[in-house]
Amino acid sequence: MFWTGLAPSGSRLRRASFKWGVAVVAAAGLASGSAVLARTPDAPGGQAFVALATLPPQAQTTHRLILSGGPFPYSKDGTVFGNRERLLPLKARGHYREYTVKTPGARNRGARRIVCGGTPPTQPEACFYTDDHYASFKRIAP
Repeated sequence: MFWTGLAPSGSRLRRASFKWGVAVVAAAGLASGSAVLARTPDAPGGQAFVALATLPPQAQTTHRLILSGGPFPYSKDGTVFGNRERLLPLKARGHYREYTVKTPGARNRGARRIVCGGTPPTQPEACFYTDDHYASFKRIAP
């Protein structure tokens, strides 16, 4: 443990002051009418939302296939997504499954995916869309 001059690092005082700082920033954002994305263990990256109707037609088709249980065009569709990037809410391994969103003109699976979590897979608790191969996610709002 290192001495910072006022309190040992990792102390309760330091953690409490961090929490108050976060609360002040959030309150200021809300007071100004700005959107505030919360970063919590359940939503580590804060989650933006996207309406299903605004997604590309191929993503809407993939979403319909997920809810109906397939058949899926790629053998990798429906496999476990590990959430190694930790951008989605933290859940037990096996909670999330990934599905390919076809990309017109792509010779491979492309970068677009829908990742859904929950059981059974045809009734997911939440689905997320990425168009940059897991670098960012938006929660799909039906």
